[in-house]
Amino acid sequence: MTIRLSAAIERFPIAGNFTIARGSKTEAVVVAVRLEQDGHIGRGECVPYARYGETPQSTLAAIEALVPAFAAGMSRLDLQQALPPGAARNALDCALWDLEAKRAGTSAAALAGMTPPQHIETAFTISLGSPDEMADAAARAAHLPLLKIKLGTPGDAERLGAVRAAAPDTRLVVDANEGWHPDDLPVLLDICAHCRVELVEQPLPAGADGALVEINHTVPICADESVHALAGLEALVGRYEAINVKLDKTGGLTEALAVAARAEALGLSIMVGCMVSTSLSMLPARLLASRARWIDLDGPLLLEQDRPDGLVYERGMIAGGASPLWGG
Repeated sequence: MTIRLSAAIERFPIAGNFTIARGSKTEAVVVAVRLEQDGHIGRGECVPYARYGETPQSTLAAIEALVPAFAAGMSRLDLQQALPPGAARNALDCALWDLEAKRAGTSAAALAGMTPPQHIETAFTISLGSPDEMADAAARAAHLPLLKIKLGTPGDAERLGAVRAAAPDTRLVVDANEGWHPDDLPVLLDICAHCRVELVEQPLPAGADGALVEINHTVPICADESVHALAGLEALVGRYEAINVKLDKTGGLTEALAVAARAEALGLSIMVGCMVSTSLSMLPARLLASRARWIDLDGPLLLEQDRPDGLVYERGMIAGGASPLWGG
């Protein structure tokens, strides 16, 4: 049956700025999708990422190229073949989940055969900065249960020590965003272990992560840039203890669920992650929370303002329950 597809680039200012090893930004640029069928509306959102060769304009063009296919009744199964994993497919896939749930008078969680937790503990991200800047940010967030510390440039040992001193009782995970060198990794991992870091995310460039086989993992290591979708998942075994599942990488909830199941079968733990984006991106990812050991769905907390009817955050917890924004 005919589905009317429309999409647009939207911008959401970030509260302050967001800095990682690859640079800083002051706004989240997303592509929002709207699908209409028989009076029902399904919505989705994605974040094009330059690291993966995506731009907002190219993503919007890839989505709009499928207007005729959706007018002819494209299904989620059809979509998996029409586009590769990535941002464009994510927005469309999530919008189809939302549309299907609304047409069926149920929730996306029910369609997936899942019951999301009523309360979800999420990490809160501390941007890369000087040791003093990061310590100040960590002190302000020390009441939260889990902080994600952005590292990946010279001086990381001092940064991490300053953060741990400022938030002595808070659980920590570290994300180096491919910024460390194999020769420095054993020492940096030992420092992480000393600072009681639970997980180190993507310490080495994706093309250099073969070195992870040769070192002692004093802290569990999580793949992010090294894993996108189902293809290549088996190659991570022996290099990583965990993977970061992001819907913008998997190309939507459909493949993300398959990635999580396959990762579990391979003995890999799961982190559910996100780009800096609104609750329209977080709500589909929230369905993976029950399968994840670490949850990093703090995107809306980094914005000056979220979408209406967004998720409710309180002291590092995401409240459960239905939302009219996505998924029912």
